Amino acid sequence: MQALFEVILPVFLVMGAGYLATRLGLFEDRAVDALMRFAQNFAVPCVLFKGVAQLDLSSAYDAGLMISFYAGAFTSFTLGALGARALFGRPGPDAVAIGFAGLFSNSLLLGLPITERAYGTAALSGNYAIISIHAPMLYAFGITMMELTRAHGIGLPVGQIARQIFRGIVTNPLVIGIALGFAVNVSGDPLPEPVWAGVDMLARAGLPAALFGLGGVMVRYRPEGDLRLVAMIASCSLLLHPGLAWFLGTRVYGLDTAALRSVVVTASMAPGINAYLFANMYGVAKRVAATAVLLSTALSILTVWFWLHVLP
Repeated sequence: MQALFEVILPVFLVMGAGYLATRLGLFEDRAVDALMRFAQNFAVPCVLFKGVAQLDLSSAYDAGLMISFYAGAFTSFTLGALGARALFGRPGPDAVAIGFAGLFSNSLLLGLPITERAYGTAALSGNYAIISIHAPMLYAFGITMMELTRAHGIGLPVGQIARQIFRGIVTNPLVIGIALGFAVNVSGDPLPEPVWAGVDMLARAGLPAALFGLGGVMVRYRPEGDLRLVAMIASCSLLLHPGLAWFLGTRVYGLDTAALRSVVVTASMAPGINAYLFANMYGVAKRVAATAVLLSTALSILTVWFWLHVLP
């Protein structure tokens, strides 16, 4: 119970404040958009830039850590997409979007603050390692699967698909922040102290602003769509993914305590808002994706509490 009140609830209270302020008209809809643009395009990229720039690259990128997390993620995608196709009869593009909702954990806006509150700033090395390839790799995978599914029988040129994938990745501000962080890390931290101080100020604003804005964004979504599909997505995201990550991390790779915490907590996060944005980008399964984000985030208050109790 202590973990629920001291670690999880403060994070969700910030989201709840954003939700209530927007719902009651105290924070206008256009202000939510502006806040999210600030957070996603400037402040959160600074969080990632700082985290990656200061990573110990020789120890952070442990193969067991990465496989434990991403094996669970891709298993969730596979079962979600196959379930949507075979059990619920959804068309191929819908199935890809539904699988993507199970694939894309909210590793940044929820995973980072919850891990930090539970275990301290020093415990975030594994989180940053996972996040540094999370958006680029999973968006590349999702876009590739969607474009291949849509192009099936049409003969869309491979080059056109590749260009769309590349454009979607390299123009993402989060990816840019990660890439710049790598550049500074490899070059040996050449930045002067005033620059680091400015980056640190923006980074400190990033996660609270993003959480508040995320609460405001969720006002726009209603619990609609096939709730059986939503339950499948939530089960994959909140139970299957962290469960498989825990099993691989403990039984197969023998991860140390810090790495295991980063892997399982990050894997236990609900689908991020990117799950809805991906579905909206292609105009498929939008109601299911929006409802999955909303309801899974609410349910994760309890499931994350469970996983924090399971972890050492």
